[in-house]
Parts: sequence; structure tokens; C-alpha cells
Amino acid sequence: MTLRYDCGEVITAMVTPMDSKGVIDYDKVESLAKHLINNGSDAILVAGTTGESPTLTNEEERELISTVKRAVENKAKVILSAGSNCTQTAVQFTKNAQKEEADAILSVVPYYNKPNQRGLIEHFSAVAEATDLPVILYNIPSRTGISIEPATVAYLASKYENIVGIKQSCGDMDKLSEMKILCPEGFVLYSGDDSLTLPMMAIGAHGVISVASHLFGSEIKSMIRNFKSGNIMAARNMHKALFPVFKHLFMAPNPIPVKAALAYKGLIEEYVRRPLSLLDEDEKIDLYKIIDQVKQDLENVE
Repeated sequence: MTLRYDCGEVITAMVTPMDSKGVIDYDKVESLAKHLINNGSDAILVAGTTGESPTLTNEEERELISTVKRAVENKAKVILSAGSNCTQTAVQFTKNAQKEEADAILSVVPYYNKPNQRGLIEHFSAVAEATDLPVILYNIPSRTGISIEPATVAYLASKYENIVGIKQSCGDMDKLSEMKILCPEGFVLYSGDDSLTLPMMAIGAHGVISVASHLFGSEIKSMIRNFKSGNIMAARNMHKALFPVFKHLFMAPNPIPVKAALAYKGLIEEYVRRPLSLLDEDEKIDLYKIIDQVKQDLENVE
């Protein structure tokens, strides 16, 4: 099957490295982007929820995408999160992404307003009509308060060729099955939760927009490739080995735990902008033990 647009199988929703005063550390942004590309990531999502998008200025987002594009040197695609709960703002963010030469955009279901499905059609139609860039929809009911329904996704995907896929951060496998049935051939489904990647692939997902790939990107890529090549047992064993870290990276609101983990690995400083707060010492010890244990367990995964 030919995909409408292929951003790869492992897309990392990258954190935004900051110093102890909350200023973005662009040197660490560049080094982290290179690390990700060298360790399993096919693409990088900039300024998503994991990147603390609610606290970023427009100027910071522009500098972030410029820095990441320079770091990856065309070795990977760069996706910009360009959604908003205001349609006019989402359209402007989308136009800005095209000016900044992003490869694609991620556009979230409008949050807080709680529009109905007709409102979602009008919102995403305005976004799609504002750009030539590939648009990946983002469904995350736990943060937005509503869900985009499979029939709505299928309508938008049928009407707009540049609506190329969806990041589905929802464990309702029936909804995913409906999308797979209703949406056009080549429309791409991405898991939005690391722990659901393998189950979603059984239904037809192409890959994952991941948090855990900051730490275990090559292993996640191996899991996906093994599943697609028919080595189901190897994929299942990798999923089981990685599962504890999948869950512990969400022991507190994202990206608090993954930033702590990256600081533990010496890749960034551990800082999150308010209103987020850092893990306490007991939580950190628990997280670090899990990371070390998973790394050890992976040595025995076949």
C-alpha cells in the first residue's frame, strides 16, 4: 500500500531542553535532535505537548524548528505542532509552519471549546485549505475533552488529500478499526501512546509518535520492523520488555518524567516550565530503577 505521506515509523515528540532558569538551550536542542536521529527516530515533532507547547512563544517555536532542521540535515523529517482551539489561530500557525519549511504539521482537536463533529469538520477544513503541507490530525480526548469520530476523520481524509493521517492517543480499538475501514487507502494511522503501538499495529497502524523513543528509539523501531516482517514473537517480547518504561514515563504529566530520564542520562537539564513541576526524589529513584532494569532486560530479548 502506498501511503499518502510517510513520515516514518518512529516519530519522536521531542522535549524542549531548557536551562535552570527556563531559557531554551538551543545547543542541547541540536544535540538531542542528532541523538534521536542516530537512535531510531525517522522524524521529529517539534513544539508538541511533550515540547511544552502551551508555554512556548511564537519566536521560540520558529527558532526551535530552525535549529532542529539544521541539526537533522535532511536525514529526517521535521513536523511542527501547529494546532489551536481557535480556528483562526490554527490557520495562522499552519501558514507559519509552511513559511518555516516544516515537512508536515500536527493539528490537534480543539480543546476546551468542545465543538461538535460539524465544528471539527469546519475547523480542520480551514486548516487544510490554508496550506500545501501534509496535515496529521491529533486526537487526544484526555486533554481536549472531546474525540473526533471515525466518520469525521474519514470525511476529512476523503475531501482533502493533504490530510494524510492521524495520531490516535486513545485506547478505543473499536474506533481505530472503524477508521481503518472508513478512511481511504494510504491514510496513515499513528499510535499516540507508546504502550498501544503494538496493539494498534495489529489493526493497521503504521508506527508511533513516541515519547519513549527519547530513550529506546532503536528498540521501538526493532519492535515495529519485526511485527511488519512477521516476526510477531520478537515484537511481542520487545513490547513486554519496554512496557514498564512506557508506563513510568507517564507516572506524572508529560513531559516531566521523560525530562527527568533524559537528565539522568546526561542529555539535558531537568527543567519544566510552570505550571508543571519536577518529580520528587522518591519518584526519580523509582523512574531511574525502571530505566536501568529495562535496559538490563533488553539484553535478553530475542
